[in-house]
Amino acid sequence: MNKLPTEQTAPRQLMRYGILLFFLGLLNGLIVPILANPRMGLSSHLEGIMNGTFLVMLGLIWPRLRLSRLALTITFWLAIYGTYINWATTLAAAAWGAGQSMMPIAAAGHKGTPLQEAIINFGLSSLALTMLMTCVIVLWGLRGTDEPISTEST
Repeated sequence: MNKLPTEQTAPRQLMRYGILLFFLGLLNGLIVPILANPRMGLSSHLEGIMNGTFLVMLGLIWPRLRLSRLALTITFWLAIYGTYINWATTLAAAAWGAGQSMMPIAAAGHKGTPLQEAIINFGLSSLALTMLMTCVIVLWGLRGTDEPISTEST
């Protein structure tokens, strides 16, 4: 899983990373009751499942993107970073009982140390930018129309 993606390997890698994140989200669901903030733990569980599903879906549409090699590579790593940091940041907030400054509803009054809050703020801010950039690039890559499939018999 540590090889750089190519046009041929990226779809499978994205799906593999997606299933792994989905699995981590499921495992996360098993520990929700023992976390310092179970409500945030539920958020982390859902983030793992939703972001894992997003990566699988991205792997499925990857061959249809019309992007340069550089844009594909950037998009690949933005998607991996954004999805995994989303899950990890909310899990850290749940374990620490933190997240009040950026997620007051899910934090439900829990506030971490200044360092914990700073880590969570950085994670959430960076993932928001990362995922917005990922979506814009993917939308750009899906521009135009697909070439029609020939219906002529051979």
